[in-house]
Amino acid sequence: MRPQITIKDIAKALGISPSTVSRALQDHPDISKKTREKVQAYAKVNHYKPNAIALSLKKQRTNIIGVIVPDMVHNFFASVLAGIEDAASRKGYNVILCQSSEQYDKEVDCLDTLMASHVSGLLASISKSTTKFDHFKEAIEDDLPIVFFDRVSSELETDQVVADDYSGAYAAVSHLIETGCKRIAFYGAPEHLKLSQERKRGYIEALKNHGIEIDDELIFECDNRDAAIELTPKVLQLKNCPDAFFSVNDYTASGIIYAVKHAGLRIPEDISICGFGDGTVARISDPELTTVEQNGYEIGATACRRLIERMESKEDIPFTHTVIETRLIKRNTTK
Repeated sequence: MRPQITIKDIAKALGISPSTVSRALQDHPDISKKTREKVQAYAKVNHYKPNAIALSLKKQRTNIIGVIVPDMVHNFFASVLAGIEDAASRKGYNVILCQSSEQYDKEVDCLDTLMASHVSGLLASISKSTTKFDHFKEAIEDDLPIVFFDRVSSELETDQVVADDYSGAYAAVSHLIETGCKRIAFYGAPEHLKLSQERKRGYIEALKNHGIEIDDELIFECDNRDAAIELTPKVLQLKNCPDAFFSVNDYTASGIIYAVKHAGLRIPEDISICGFGDGTVARISDPELTTVEQNGYEIGATACRRLIERMESKEDIPFTHTVIETRLIKRNTTK
């Protein structure tokens, strides 16, 4: 007796995705007639039979929401998760959490695991190494409701909930300028991340609107503490060294503080520093860090409420892009 072929077997044989095979077998109009006929012919010749148990599980609604975060080290993501869990529990949902550890391959594995667990919906923040999104596109084609938060992609048509990264950065850099800083270095995340683009845009616009020329020598890709500790001494050796730093997150800012102090410079008398996030790191830094409050809890709760609304709606509802307000918190690393 020959083993029963699966959707994945058909997909591999025809060089298409499993979700395309699934939709073609259902005669879905989004799949071209040619592809539908090819898939159905191959299935018939090879005696494909749908797995009745799998189909019943797929149609069965669970009360589980899947969550993918890049890491749990950052206080920001812990705050987001607190917001998600509170919003989910109020509506009778449970949460399964997966961590991608900033790795694309692990992110794909996380999504596969959550799909296999038959989650009703997904909340996700992409890893900084993710530059292709086929895994999410297949999940969307499989009718999995998804809401992205914080780190989002313009390639995916989904609901999105983000902080007001542009305004937060603009306020931070404007504050540095208004306290007398003229040469402000920018430490950003990888350029393909939307949040890095927006924070860099806020940095540049603040400089322009205060009549300060943009100096590419002061713009760096550096988004973690260890990298900041290594890079900052070199930046301080520049002929026209900066008198301030604006960092994409508080962990990077903490590395800047460490390096500046070890260079024998005073904060904020010689060097001003501003971060982004307002987590525990900002409050335990010495001096306490001036930073932008990111409202992780509200981002998580809003994203979760939106996902539940989409999961429970009996009609198609338009996708939304929700921006959560940020606020500058002035502490002791700025004048």
